[in-house]
Formats: sequence, structure tokens, C-alpha cells
Amino acid sequence: MRAMILTGPRTLVAGKIDKPAPGDGEVLVRMTHSGICGTDLKIYSGGIPVDYPRIMGHEMIGEIVETTQGGPAIGARVIVDPVLYCGTCYQCREGQINICPDGALIGRDCDGGFADFMAVPKANVYVLPDGIGNKEASLIQVLTTCVHAHDIGPVKPGEAVVVIGLGVTGQLHVQLAKAAGAGIVIGVTRSAWKRELAETLGADATVAPGDDLEQQILDLTEGRGADLVIECAGQIPTLAQSINLARIGGRILNFGTYTAKEGALPFYQLYFKELVIFNPRAAKAGDFQPSIDLVKSGAVKLLPLISHEMPLDDLSKALETLESGTIDTMKVILRH
Repeated sequence: MRAMILTGPRTLVAGKIDKPAPGDGEVLVRMTHSGICGTDLKIYSGGIPVDYPRIMGHEMIGEIVETTQGGPAIGARVIVDPVLYCGTCYQCREGQINICPDGALIGRDCDGGFADFMAVPKANVYVLPDGIGNKEASLIQVLTTCVHAHDIGPVKPGEAVVVIGLGVTGQLHVQLAKAAGAGIVIGVTRSAWKRELAETLGADATVAPGDDLEQQILDLTEGRGADLVIECAGQIPTLAQSINLARIGGRILNFGTYTAKEGALPFYQLYFKELVIFNPRAAKAGDFQPSIDLVKSGAVKLLPLISHEMPLDDLSKALETLESGTIDTMKVILRH
């Protein structure tokens, strides 16, 4: 079968490998669409180390071609949960399967979905309803991570929520905050195009970062600051910004992935305001059906977040497009 193989940082080759044979309790999925996210980009660039060769890809949609007892029927359209876990360690017994020390992420710790077929545990596939197309369904896995974040750091009705960074996940957090009953949702980004998109998806106000950002947020929140700041940029300066924008007694949801090892933060403000910080990672099995339901009901819209669609063979070009960060780049979807 065809597979896009990463042999080293920024080195991708289109190769032919054996089609996987599903083992006990596994199903074989023919991939139809997959999404590219920031984790893939960091693996590609070498920012996240992996063992080579590696087939990336963890946002996967496909069709069941071989099944097992209790698995979905042949022909069923499914989304694949890329989180693998042991089920026996302390974290798993506590229900924290997403942070299992012996777990793995498909596409990072083992081969993933940038290929024609994948064998995966039947427990890791979820059947898609007819009302959700394959193209937009590729984004549901991203949505599950946002739903997980809101589960551990929930929005309370009437709260003022600030979302820093209005990329794909930032736009999803805007929609989830509104669906949860936030009183006002404020998006922060330099991109005028992304600010406009956020407003069409439910943001009550959007602002560009600048010297007067704190005052703008105070003006929009009746002088108190944000009850909850959701940081989606994954940069130390924006984490520092989150601390400054949160109200006294507020909360910060660190959704961005930080790879920097040092940086300056307003530590005294962190203490003085008695801020609570949540650091969600990945998603749990229980986050998939609620995410599917949110999309099916129309409470969360995914199609407006897709800016590019390319064939799998153009993976290198797709990664470069995402890395370029041009004004019109949002989510890149691959057709298999």
C-alpha cells in the first residue's frame, strides 16, 4: 500500500509498504481523509522527536474494510481515536487514559494515518452519522481535544471568556464557549481575517494585541478582566499575556503546546491574583460522541475552518503551506 514516510526532519518519501493485517480486537480502516495539525508540523520539522522512519497522521477518517466481533460493520464510515493506553496503570485506573505513561499517540509514537490503510483497536473507532461529511469529519478529532479541555476547565454561564490565538483550535474554543453559555467571548489575534471569521462563528468581540490590550479587555468586561482565558498560541509571551488578562480569582486554560524551555512570566501576578491554571492534553474516549453530537446539531461548525484540500501525495506541499502561515491558511485536509 501507499504511505508517506518521514525518514528524518523535513524528509518525506512516498513509499510502498505491506498492508497491515488486523490482529485480535482490531479493525482495518481504509483511509479516505486526514487532517494536518501543529503536532504533525512539529514532528516534520524535528521539534517533536520521533523514531524514524515514521508515518505521521492522527486526524483520520476512513471506511471499515475488515472487522471483528463487536466492531463496526464493513462499509461503516468511522473516525479513529489516535490515543492508545494500557488500561492497567494508576492513571488509567483513575480514568486518565489520555495521560497513560505507557500509552502512545498514533502518528507520533507508532505509525499513523498518512497511508492507505490502518489496523486499529475496535474500541478506537466511532461511527459517523450520515449528516457529517468526510471532509469536515476530519476535524472532529481536533474538536475532541477542545471538548476535553472544556471538561476539565469548564465555562460557567455568563462568564467573560478571552481566547488568545484564533487558529483552528481557537475558533473551536470560541464556539464551545458560546455553546456553554458564556456571557461574552472575546477573540485576540493580529489577523483581521481570523477576527472576522471568529465573529461569524459566535465571538462577541475581537481585538488585535497591542499596548492597550489589557485596557481593551477591561473595557469589555466591566473593568474586572476575563473570568477564563484560553491560550491557544502555545507561546511563552501569550501565556504571560493570559496571566495579565485574567481577573483576580480567574482561570487560565493552557491549550497551546509549549516547547520552549524558558521564558519570562509575571509570576507575582500569578500569585497575587490566585489564578487557577488548567493544562489539558489530548482527549479521552468519552469526548468523541459529544464532539460528534455538537457537529451534528450545528452547535459547532467545522467547514469554515478548512482553507485547503490536497491529495495525500502532496503532503510535503501541504506541510509547507501550513508552515508558511499565510493570511488565508487555516486547516489543511488531505484526500486519500
